[in-house]
Amino acid sequence: MILSRAPVRISMGGGGTDLPSYYEKHGGFLLAASINKYVHIMLNKRFEESIRLSYSKTEIVNDIKEIEHRIFRESMRFVNVRKQVEIVSIADVPSNCGLGTSSTFTVALLSALFAYKRNHKTLGELAESACNIEINILKEPIGKQDQYAAAFGGFNSYTFHKNGEVTVEPVNISEGALMELQSNIFLFYLNKNRSASAILKTQNKKTKENNTEILGRLHKIKEIGLQTKKLFDRNKIDEFGELLHEHWLLKKGLSDKISDEFIDEAYEVARKNGAIGGKVIGAGGGGFLLLYCPREKTKLLSGMKKIGLHPTWFAFEQEGVKNGFYN
Repeated sequence: MILSRAPVRISMGGGGTDLPSYYEKHGGFLLAASINKYVHIMLNKRFEESIRLSYSKTEIVNDIKEIEHRIFRESMRFVNVRKQVEIVSIADVPSNCGLGTSSTFTVALLSALFAYKRNHKTLGELAESACNIEINILKEPIGKQDQYAAAFGGFNSYTFHKNGEVTVEPVNISEGALMELQSNIFLFYLNKNRSASAILKTQNKKTKENNTEILGRLHKIKEIGLQTKKLFDRNKIDEFGELLHEHWLLKKGLSDKISDEFIDEAYEVARKNGAIGGKVIGAGGGGFLLLYCPREKTKLLSGMKKIGLHPTWFAFEQEGVKNGFYN
């Protein structure tokens, strides 16, 4: 039996510039930190010739062509695992929550499938295989951030080159500053998930059309990512909150689906109760609200509780995807 797990991530600056529609013309850059919330995959050889898949539903099929779950189907086809397996998926956070769960699932699944075939892949190869399945085969309007963050783990900067190559570099932040940063960041689940596709399709379309406003916002968001890295390199933690606020104001202008009346209210409540800045993680529209609050933490928690929002506790995760093997 093979057990695989990969961490989800929180994006810290530059998000949205990892989409091919942007980086193929302008180059992309962002920061992302993996956290100790995971997608787990369990794969075992099945006694019967059929395939059994268990996620939010159960599928038992005789041929991979019959599999309904698109990522399961195309990943198994890609690695050439076609029969006599049982695969179970469990996640620590909801799907469509903005933490990159779909791509994290793809990376963990591919890691287990390649291990089953005794085909060793580097972390970069795993990430690119996941990108190929989601972006090229399934035509999802997404970027490369989530696949790389799930594969590599840790707190990294990602440079997306015009030719499609990705450079991964650890953020040069001291251990003490990293601990302080973690203690000042809060995640609040907004009690609703969403599909990123509709939001990202609009961004992709306008970027390809060279929409001046969208490109201008993405250029500024990339610059915020670069500025954030410089701050962390100098262990300037509190200034991160101000950049988050600026990032959120720019991000909201990418689509009218990124925020809504409740999200705006939650953000204002947070700002009035000690948060310097924040943003909705991922494409927007729901999922998790990330907030930076260096001092009045009790006041922030109390204020958010009054509108029905509670923190999701987490820690930074240094490891990426990993496998375990059991006889």
